[in-house]
Amino acid sequence: MNLLDKVNYWVELAEYDLETAKVMLKNKRLLYVGFMCHQTIEKITKGYFEKYKNTSAPYTHNISRISKETDLYDSFNDEQLDLIDLLDPMNVGTRYPQDKAKLEKSLTEEKCKKILKETEVLLEWIKNKL
Repeated sequence: MNLLDKVNYWVELAEYDLETAKVMLKNKRLLYVGFMCHQTIEKITKGYFEKYKNTSAPYTHNISRISKETDLYDSFNDEQLDLIDLLDPMNVGTRYPQDKAKLEKSLTEEKCKKILKETEVLLEWIKNKL
C-alpha cells in the first residue's frame, strides 16, 4: 500500500465513524456519540501522522500523543485542544464499567450535538491540511 492509499484509508475510516456518530445521536445512544467522535479524530490524526512521518501511526488511541508527534498539535487552536481533551477519555471511558457510568451521566443530547459539530469541523480542518 503506498502512502496515498494509507492516508485515504484513514480518511475513509474517519468519515465512516463520523456518520456512525450521527446515527448514534439520532438514536440517542449518547455514550457512543462521544466514542465515535473520538474514533473519527483519532483516525484522521493517524492519517495525518502517516503522511507527515511517512511511517505507520503509533498503536495508541491517545489523540494528543499522536498529534504531538507531528506539527499538528502546535497548530490546534484553543477550541480544538479543548475538544481533544474532551474526546481522549471517551475512548477508554466506554470500555470499563466504573468509567462508563460516570461518562454516561456527563453526556446530554445537547452536549453530544456540540461535540459532534466540533468533531465534524475538526475533521474537515485536518483533511484540508492533508
